[in-house]
Amino acid sequence: TLPSVSRDALRLSAESSSIRENNDPLRVPQRLLWKDGAFLDYEQAVDTAVRILKEGGMDAIKLEGGSPSRITAAKAIVEAGIAVIGHVGLTPQAISVLGGFRPQGKNVASAVKVVETAMALQEAGCFSVVLECVPAPVAAAATSALQIPTIGIGAGPFCSGQVLVYHDLLGMLQHPHHAKVTPKFCKQFARVGDVINKALLEYKEEVTNGSFPGPSHTPYKMNPKDVNGFSKELQRLGLDDAASAANEAAVEPEKMNMVNTGSN
Repeated sequence: TLPSVSRDALRLSAESSSIRENNDPLRVPQRLLWKDGAFLDYEQAVDTAVRILKEGGMDAIKLEGGSPSRITAAKAIVEAGIAVIGHVGLTPQAISVLGGFRPQGKNVASAVKVVETAMALQEAGCFSVVLECVPAPVAAAATSALQIPTIGIGAGPFCSGQVLVYHDLLGMLQHPHHAKVTPKFCKQFARVGDVINKALLEYKEEVTNGSFPGPSHTPYKMNPKDVNGFSKELQRLGLDDAASAANEAAVEPEKMNMVNTGSN
């Protein structure tokens, strides 16, 4: 979300809200859609949050960090009647301040700050707090100190709930570069990326050798009378080469069918 702006948040929220429309409420009785607040929108926090909920169809907005301006923004949004999720620990929108994607709470002062920030967000009215990339004892302490649920990502097993980026947990990105940047805390429950890569390579090969699209994937036909009429009309327009191309295309699928079925 670091490079995103409010209009991106609205677009992504609108796309995500289609989940609500497509989900059967009887099959998925409990779901919550939230959107990250765009970077540096905190001065217009309430207006942005209202638009995200109204135009994007979200249930809540998530705000990163616990600086005084973030706490003030969270409180103002809550007072406007909008549900807010806090986010402490490693906050990706603040990586330039944190010195990169580095875990937080690894020493006494930093650990206490994580807990105190989470409590301040609770006091501001947040109904939940995300704890990202903090040691398990810190997450356990924050979860115990709070009266609202914690959601862990790289924070150990002692949070109220867990979240992962689905690209990571599904193993969608299998390029060697992505293997280097996949978070240490993420378990890959599948290697979907391998399947995707294999399928794309097969697609490229079949397009290159001309076997795709074949007759079974060229379903839209013209009857011979219309092909003949179309060809004559092209010739009338002085497009003789186009007429020949149309006639050959009408015959080619049939030839391919005969080859595929072994007919003479």
